[in-house]
Amino acid sequence: MAKIVRRLRIPLAVLAVIVAALWIGNTSAFVDTEGRPLLMAHRGLAQTFDVAKVRADTCTAQVIHPPAHPYLENTLTSMRAAFDAGADVVEFDVKLTRDNQLAVFHDATLECRTDGRGTTADHTMDELRKLDIGYGYTADGGATYPFRGKGAGLMPTAPEVLAAFGDRELLIHLKNDDPADGEALAALLTGLPEQRRRQLTVYGEDRAVEAFAAKLPEVRATSRASMEKCLIRYEATGWTGHVPDACRDTQLHLPQRYGRWLWGWPHRFVERMADAGTRVILTADGGDFSAGFDTPADLNQLPDGWSGGIWTNRIDVAAPALG
Repeated sequence: MAKIVRRLRIPLAVLAVIVAALWIGNTSAFVDTEGRPLLMAHRGLAQTFDVAKVRADTCTAQVIHPPAHPYLENTLTSMRAAFDAGADVVEFDVKLTRDNQLAVFHDATLECRTDGRGTTADHTMDELRKLDIGYGYTADGGATYPFRGKGAGLMPTAPEVLAAFGDRELLIHLKNDDPADGEALAALLTGLPEQRRRQLTVYGEDRAVEAFAAKLPEVRATSRASMEKCLIRYEATGWTGHVPDACRDTQLHLPQRYGRWLWGWPHRFVERMADAGTRVILTADGGDFSAGFDTPADLNQLPDGWSGGIWTNRIDVAAPALG
């Protein structure tokens, strides 16, 4: 037995050194975590719903919580309210219209939350402006429609949002997986000053984002494909502290349940990505990359001292709670 112990002494010592080195290199214990998270308001200040109950064919406007505020998603008033409440960044959705304008609207079709029919691509922007975008919202199974008649004419264009919030950071979501949408957005942003473009981030469907990045590579852009590429490569090398090129100068949207498996999680990972020019936005568990930290209970699930970004649908709740 003593002979076996002597034989194992050196291998065990080497293993202990390796484990210690990995811990020291990836622990967050020595990372400065002062400051508050970056607050990203999803679609401005929007009506919310239980994301855990949403399926692919669910009309979310028909399952909203009882309204706690008067704002409708993706409108100038909701975005202004989000910034006023404390948002650092506001996210909004864009889709091409029949006359090749970028309308600010989320859904695949118009029927769910408006009094229109078809898709944004079936209509001109002038036609879309006439719709009541609050038409379909109900919190009681259709007994009442609290926003019906209050959303007429409120659907904006991407240029209008950029003009209204010319000095604020924005996250632009390419909702359609169509290269034409990405190319149209790139053409719009090309005319902006370089400093303004640095305040913008683009994300969305893979082909649309790829087309956008090919036209305007200096603007931070991300998609599910690019995030997967980054994280797979980081898992292979992150134990050394190396950040692969696929993770540089981009943005990562991470459900909290995925982050726990990353080298250096949470604070060392955020620090490494920040040094590589990449922003980490944490989304809540229970949804597919769009569940927000919307209640005090949600916010209590954040890692202690979290200094990355957080995704919220209720900036009016999150900002005061986080100070």
